[in-house]
Amino acid sequence: MSASTPELTTADSRAGVDSRPGIAPSPFTVAVTADAARPDGSSIHGDLGLQRLTANGLSWGVLPSYTDPIPLADLAGVHAVLSLGHIAFDARTVDHAPDLRLIARFGAGYETIDLDACTRAGVVVTNTPDAIRRPLALAGLTLLLALSHKLLAKDRLTRTSDWARREHYRGAPLVGQTVGIVGFGSVGAELARLLAPIGMKVVGNNRSGRHAEAAELGVELLELNELLECSDYVVLCAALTPATEKLIDAGALARMKSTAYLINIGRGKLVDTDALRDALRDGRIAGAGLDVFEPEPLLPEDELLSLENVVLSPHSLCWTEDFTRDVADSAIASILAVAAGERPANVLNPQVFATEAFAAKQA
Repeated sequence: MSASTPELTTADSRAGVDSRPGIAPSPFTVAVTADAARPDGSSIHGDLGLQRLTANGLSWGVLPSYTDPIPLADLAGVHAVLSLGHIAFDARTVDHAPDLRLIARFGAGYETIDLDACTRAGVVVTNTPDAIRRPLALAGLTLLLALSHKLLAKDRLTRTSDWARREHYRGAPLVGQTVGIVGFGSVGAELARLLAPIGMKVVGNNRSGRHAEAAELGVELLELNELLECSDYVVLCAALTPATEKLIDAGALARMKSTAYLINIGRGKLVDTDALRDALRDGRIAGAGLDVFEPEPLLPEDELLSLENVVLSPHSLCWTEDFTRDVADSAIASILAVAAGERPANVLNPQVFATEAFAAKQA
């Protein structure tokens, strides 16, 4: 792993990164996962603001390879991991990382992190739900508008000078149409706010059947089947759990209107992809907008790539400059808080603070 400390930072070490192997001794050391970051700390998301770690006296470096799970040797001496993707942190990993105090997830999803194991091991886990709320909601709106206006079909007609066929691609109505948000939480509430000025009705579904902002936004929370049957656009925002894996299966798709569209900005595994291909091919639903898949990336021969009633994005539709800035700020704030002996925001396993394992790591 590359690493930096204030003493190692020089004008020639880009972003404060030293090229020598191993982690330099430091009061607090941060490892950045290599699935989305390069050795110099630059990332596919843009500037992560890692210089804030250096400025606060923390040592940081990018792991030497993208290996899942992370080799235990690479976590020796590591106090915090900035996890940029979906790397697994299971009991075997956290139980054998005695210095690890924090896993700061860059983003909202944490289905690959064993929260119970982290709690037992005294490891705090955080994510960045507030920072990702607006970008994800805008991603859902983008797919909805692209589908409703048949944007890709019209793009193809224009590129092939096939203007005579444009009469066959009139857009679907928006005003008065119903958008059903599955997994109605903070992202769903933000999407509802964006849809209100358009004149669309929003209904929601979540595990608890409650949400603090639902009444304020005029969102009625329904059972899943009822939502599927009444919605013109179904937007998936749910977290991936054992209970939500393949939540949208052949039976769920059969409940949707033949004129309805499915939009997935949650996780690919929320949908039975085989059933979705069948429904799209056979015209049992009007189309789909997908930013997430199972698997990722899609295989070159996947039928989804050739279906004309599908809009696709490579799990990056919400990647904007403000997304990277705000998510990175939130994740780094968690790291700085733990390094200072403080409790960070957005803790996913608050029970950890009462464990002997956590107390021992603070001693």
